[in-house]
Amino acid sequence: MNRRPTLLAALALTATAALTLSACGSDDDTPAKDKDTIAGADTGDKKSPSPATSAPASDDRPKIELPSDLSYTFDWPKTGDKEKDAVLADSEHSIKAVDQAIVKQNALDKAYLYYYEGEAAAETQRFVQDYVDHKAAVTGSYRFYAPEVNVGKDGTASLSYCEDQGKAFVKYLETNKIKKTEVTAKSYVIYHTSLKKNDKGVWVIQKIVSQSGSAKCQP
Repeated sequence: MNRRPTLLAALALTATAALTLSACGSDDDTPAKDKDTIAGADTGDKKSPSPATSAPASDDRPKIELPSDLSYTFDWPKTGDKEKDAVLADSEHSIKAVDQAIVKQNALDKAYLYYYEGEAAAETQRFVQDYVDHKAAVTGSYRFYAPEVNVGKDGTASLSYCEDQGKAFVKYLETNKIKKTEVTAKSYVIYHTSLKKNDKGVWVIQKIVSQSGSAKCQP
């Protein structure tokens, strides 16, 4: 899955080891490491409060708490369709949950595992572990836009959306140094996700593919 390939590229450039950290769907995905095995948001144009928090309606959903140096704008207003809006809401939570795992330096954080299954969960684990290995986190502002959601009658759905990484950066935890990168075409990333509705009524991600520099996402 590997969200934020631009940020991972910054990690790779400054790492002492010659590691290739890339977006899912590219030709040089990082191979899986021998880690523990994984068992296979309200929407709208707004930013998360500081500290950023997410409190889903269901009591059994894990709480997501993020530091004040992270902010989000989701330019994907409600569609008026109950299931489509649920897909968008759960996808917002899933995005924030991955960032929480990075901030907590926990590649098996229960919040993202609530929203990811199977292939997507395994790839997310590897993605977060790359940050843990580099003792790095994320900081800055993130914007998500141009969503396209489709819901099938069989309990599956697809969601495509863009991410603007222009104001998002890597932060090294040991030095608190922020690695700033210039904005290029690759700062704009498109994501394609496949989801299914589980027995708890949650739209969980089963597969996610990203492509940086997407023409569709350019400003």
